[in-house]
Amino acid sequence: MELGNISKPTYGPGPEAPGSSTPGLVTMAHGFLRLVQPNPLPIDLLNFGQSQSKFSRENIHELLHYELGFLVCAVVGVLLIILVPLVGCCFCCCRC
Repeated sequence: MELGNISKPTYGPGPEAPGSSTPGLVTMAHGFLRLVQPNPLPIDLLNFGQSQSKFSRENIHELLHYELGFLVCAVVGVLLIILVPLVGCCFCCCRC
């Protein structure tokens, strides 16, 4: 194993993403994630060394703005989980 020059290392290109047999599906998944989470993570709000009880309204507002896409997806999912069986039951029972 060759270490090379330790005091002045030379860096090559970064690791490449593994090849996929379904590039269309991978592109679609990444597009959905970019659509749901377009905002960068507010790292300054995450204080791991300090107490977490000092959240102000502004901090909570920024965190909710960061998580807005996921919250909308969760609300739509819950509505579908509740409404689809309810509408199906109405169609089966009423037969209007």
